[in-house]
Amino acid sequence: MAKISVWCAAAALLAVTQGTQVIHADAGDATLAIVMTNDPTSNEIKVYDTQTKALLQTLSTHGQGGVAGNARGIRQLDGELVAVVNNGSNDVAVFKRDGNGLKFDQLILTTSAPVSVDFGNDHLYVAGATTIDSFPLTGHRVGARDGTANLEIAGGGSPANGSTAQVGVLDRRRALVTLKTDPTPGTIDLVALDEEGAVTGTLSQVVSAPAGTLTPFGFAVYPDATAVITLAHSNHDGLFRNGSFVAVIAAGQAAPCWIARAGKYAFTANTGSKTITRLVATGNNVFVDDLVAASVTAGGAPSDIDAENGVLGVIDRGAGQAHLTLFSYNRFGELAGTGPAITIGVPNANGVAILPPSAEGR
Repeated sequence: MAKISVWCAAAALLAVTQGTQVIHADAGDATLAIVMTNDPTSNEIKVYDTQTKALLQTLSTHGQGGVAGNARGIRQLDGELVAVVNNGSNDVAVFKRDGNGLKFDQLILTTSAPVSVDFGNDHLYVAGATTIDSFPLTGHRVGARDGTANLEIAGGGSPANGSTAQVGVLDRRRALVTLKTDPTPGTIDLVALDEEGAVTGTLSQVVSAPAGTLTPFGFAVYPDATAVITLAHSNHDGLFRNGSFVAVIAAGQAAPCWIARAGKYAFTANTGSKTITRLVATGNNVFVDDLVAASVTAGGAPSDIDAENGVLGVIDRGAGQAHLTLFSYNRFGELAGTGPAITIGVPNANGVAILPPSAEGR
């Protein structure tokens, strides 16, 4: 687990383009970047305009932060809803869009300390230290918990505190959770969902990471229910399909931890190398398309990453400070910097979400 703190502990933010131009939202409905301060006493989010880089809001999450060694501590839905983990207070804060900003809406209690969140199947899913919970969505309102299941490591037993990395929706009947168990390879939990999308209470499969690899961490899911999963501490990337790894490749960079997908491209934040790699996946293989698509130069090591509406974001942390760096990309996945990084003003920022213009306003 110590390596996660060393290698996978930072993030920077990256802005993305479509075609040959950066995508800009209309003035009335900006694309926003939301970063969690992760303060262990009084957690907050900071909201930035991705075009001007202006800080628009600092809002309380009404809870305590302190999560580490995770991916997707923040997630957005439809440009309208944002969920943020309060690891230290066992709840998730939910915000709704309010023009070019957010407003606090709900606190959702979880069955174990929350680590990672995702939306899908008309549900909010929360992976905690030892459990996964599901909460139904009605419109953009989160309802009462309708399912939970215990997480399990390969070989049996509950995960140790700090093992859970990321949760994500795989398809209509399965969610996926990555678990770090160094010095053993690590675990992929496939969580059974009912026909409405609720967690059924059981795991459909518990899969070990491939022999010779370590630390399944971040992942990005394609529409065909394949997932590219980083194997961070052995410097590999893997393609996961139908309950098993069908391909594993050398990443070519140190500690590929976090990953975000934009169309056919997946971008990894390589904490040890302070770079971003562009990958392409098929149903049977994953390929390095550009080993160093961009470098993160703000000073810290890159961390959680997100991509939406022509904006891709990564956080970096180091020397007591966290930064947010913005890039653009075109339809070929080519990255370009958009100027100096934003200094967030806290040491341990964790999690970034790119909030596009509201789907209702597009």
